[in-house]
Order: sequence, then C-alpha cells, then structure tokens
Amino acid sequence: MAEGAQHHHPQPRQYVQIALVLAVLTAAEVALFYLEDGVEEIGQTLTVPALLILSALKFYLVVAMFMHLRFEKPLLSRFFTSGAVLAGALYLITLATLGAVILF
Repeated sequence: MAEGAQHHHPQPRQYVQIALVLAVLTAAEVALFYLEDGVEEIGQTLTVPALLILSALKFYLVVAMFMHLRFEKPLLSRFFTSGAVLAGALYLITLATLGAVILF
C-alpha cells in the first residue's frame, strides 16, 4: 500500500454511535412486533416489509462499519453485495412461497 493511501476507519466514538443507532433500530423492531397485535388488518400487511427494511438497514450498518467492508477494495464489496442480494432474493422467494409476503 502506498504511503499516501490510508484507509479511514471509525473511531471508538463512532462505534458507540453506531451501536446506539443499532439499539434504537432493534427497539423499533420489537415495538413494531408488539404493536402488530393492536392493529387489525393494516398491521399484518405492513409489519413484515417494515421488519425486513429495518433488518436490512441493521445488516448494512454492521457489515459496512463493524466488518470494515466500506473501507475495503471495491471488488470485495461487489462480491459480498452480490451474494447478499442473491441471499435476500432467495429469502423473499421463500417467504412468498410460504405465504408470509405477497410479492406480486
């Protein structure tokens, strides 16, 4: 690696901030799960997509910041991203097959 090319990694304060954001997102997921019981029809159709979006956001934060993928070479990021997209597509197809999510 050349002398001028240095990677910026998060500082300890940023790790704490990321952990707090992850805690808030987790609390939102738990609250959403328990609020579903109080909401009739709307709760069932919005809960699963909302939980999937929140979990994808948490996944991105963990992978990008804690696993330092954001600071790696672009080729490594592309390999990981393509695998994650394929796994996510397979997961959605499985949920649709089981009737938990309606895709189309």
